[in-house]
Amino acid sequence: MGLDQAPIGRPIRHKSDENCTPRTDAKPNHYANYTSEYLTNDEEHGPVISSDIPTRTGIAPTSPVRLAYEEFGPEDGPAILLVMGFGAQMIMWPTELCLTLAREGFRVIRFDNRDIGLSTKFEGIRVEGSLVARLARSQLGLPSSVPYTLVDMAADSRKLLDYLGIAKAHIVGASMGGMITQIFAAENPQRALSASIIFSSTNEKFLPPPTPPALLALVGPAPRNASLDELVNHAAKNFKVLGGPAHPRSDDELRDLARSLLTRSYYPAGMVRQFAAVIGTGSLKRFAQRITAPTAVIHGTADPLLRPACGKAVARAVPGARLFLIDGMGHDLPESVLPHISSVVLDNIARS
Repeated sequence: MGLDQAPIGRPIRHKSDENCTPRTDAKPNHYANYTSEYLTNDEEHGPVISSDIPTRTGIAPTSPVRLAYEEFGPEDGPAILLVMGFGAQMIMWPTELCLTLAREGFRVIRFDNRDIGLSTKFEGIRVEGSLVARLARSQLGLPSSVPYTLVDMAADSRKLLDYLGIAKAHIVGASMGGMITQIFAAENPQRALSASIIFSSTNEKFLPPPTPPALLALVGPAPRNASLDELVNHAAKNFKVLGGPAHPRSDDELRDLARSLLTRSYYPAGMVRQFAAVIGTGSLKRFAQRITAPTAVIHGTADPLLRPACGKAVARAVPGARLFLIDGMGHDLPESVLPHISSVVLDNIARS
């Protein structure tokens, strides 16, 4: 699940269609038609990157997906890979956080996971079976049959590093990205220098579910035939539900964030498959227990989506992990928490 651009289209359950192949040539959405150049210099959709930090963008032709990515900082610096959550494009990683880490000499990479943003869409590939049954199995920590799993998404991260010529990296994941980080660090111990896991979970059995308003924000449908403005308002409302009371964002800030995401890419079908991956992979405890890299677990005490008990479960499972609870933080990365998060991440990197 994610910090995440809460779903703003109606999730649809389909039967499987194994004959379909991933699409890499589809337009991001029907509201926008542009290239990834905007990622660094389009003032309409996001802040212009500070000129004192080198930046690079590209599309990594990994198999079976092509991954859109953006880099900050020196190419020869130690690498930090930022892995975002369910339904969340890479620009959900605050640019200021990326710049803060890059100014410390790191090569910071953020990217769009498969089925979101400007990366490959698995168009036409359907999720088979009952959502209710998958949710029930997930609450018991059991896997389900889904088009792809978080293990596949962790392999995407590894292949992105391969393409960029990076042998080892510090991995930082938020929400679903924190789940992917657990798998990556367990499966690639020689490549994960450290792991920082932000408002995530092991998805083991009997962890508390989201609050009803947070769950509704996660899966509630947008208005039918909605205009862009209506979608923006719907997404901003959901962001507000997921945020924490001690670190609120203004309505204008939330609408600006929603608009920047929607005009970059709007692809609800990808969220359906990503959600299936989250609940279909089963318990991640078996991965978390194998992590040997220095690990920091960061969680908000007011997270309504992945409750604090979920972060505590990660910290218990990872040998030697350190747990950092941020008072009043929800499932969000507002500006007010970024200094604390960057400090914890950098301190954890120093342990490696």
